[in-house]
Amino acid sequence: MADQINRVVLAYSGGLDTSVILKWLQQEYNCEVVTFTADLGQGEELEPARQKALNAGVKPEHIFIDDLREEFVRDFVFPMMRANALYEGTYLLGTSIARPLISKRLIEIAKEVNADAVSHGATGKGNDQVRFELSAYALNPDIKVIAPWREWDLTSRTKLIEFAEAHQIMVTKDKRGESPFSTDANLLHTSSEGKVLEDPWQEVPDYVYSRTVNPEDAPDTPEYITIDFEKGDGVALNGEAMSPATLLTALNELGRKHGIGRLDLVENRFVGMKSRGMYETPGGTIYSIAHRGVESITLDRGAAHLKDELAPRYAELIYNGFWFAPEREMLQAAIDHSQEKVAGTVRLKLYKGSASVVGRKSPNSLYSEKVVTFEDDQGAYDQRDAAGFIKLNALRLRLLGRREG
Repeated sequence: MADQINRVVLAYSGGLDTSVILKWLQQEYNCEVVTFTADLGQGEELEPARQKALNAGVKPEHIFIDDLREEFVRDFVFPMMRANALYEGTYLLGTSIARPLISKRLIEIAKEVNADAVSHGATGKGNDQVRFELSAYALNPDIKVIAPWREWDLTSRTKLIEFAEAHQIMVTKDKRGESPFSTDANLLHTSSEGKVLEDPWQEVPDYVYSRTVNPEDAPDTPEYITIDFEKGDGVALNGEAMSPATLLTALNELGRKHGIGRLDLVENRFVGMKSRGMYETPGGTIYSIAHRGVESITLDRGAAHLKDELAPRYAELIYNGFWFAPEREMLQAAIDHSQEKVAGTVRLKLYKGSASVVGRKSPNSLYSEKVVTFEDDQGAYDQRDAAGFIKLNALRLRLLGRREG
């Protein structure tokens, strides 16, 4: 027996899964459904979602389609990039970082429309159910979360399609039968999983890639660009000031052109299983490399090395859905403090799948050519000081050596 729910806010894409969920919620819970569709820069036309919701009986005033691109990059992607966060050393967390923002808006809308619950279309096997729900509970401890994939008996795509056709829900032709793979997209990345990608021994077919050209087909001439940073955040491309979302959009196009940002990864999901995914993060890859480039001349060694120790923990918190947890906020405060002097310009070379830092400068640079030079440093560094430094650091090693000898 379903709990008594009068109104629920559904994270709604207008695709097969969430369209079925919309109708299922209306039937199973006998409730009013409010739809929320987030524009996170996924590059799809979102207005059809409005028409589909109307066709399903959703009131016009209860259809929310919000452009969240600037908030997404400014308040979620950029703070994450300041940390140089990579899950398991390689993944730039494109899906993970979008979920807390969607959950935040779900909870805000639920409050606006006086809803009893929120709902999502994440399956019971994946990470997204955890991310959505941990964020929702952090923002509203008393909210009811409905996860249809954990409740219903529509356990296959065939059953979903049968349900859709029985309730006059439009099914696009490419959904009739087995989908070749599943995708998720936003301004930071596109991920692809399932079907043809489930055998980790098989190379990802070229048709799976949607955001980048094959590096082998990329231009034969390298392209040089500059990115300006202030307090750890990108503010300009090739000298032109840009908002966060505008900058990432421009970098995406450069990354697409040069085949940058492809990742074939077998990762460890929070729920316990391993999964194989293909990620394309063209602009984010360029940006993250540039950020490390400006940090290399502006961060003190101790701060830089501590950041490198904290980054895997920070990345794991985001991956596992703990964006709104106090430990993530504590780490963010430390990371943001480290970025106060991270300002300057990085020059990069883009060429056939790679982005390489080839120049960096900063008014806050800690790099001293006078100290590091192999030529006469005119007393800037007394090399004789190294003798005592080495002896002090060698003391315990010499004592150990004598004991063992």
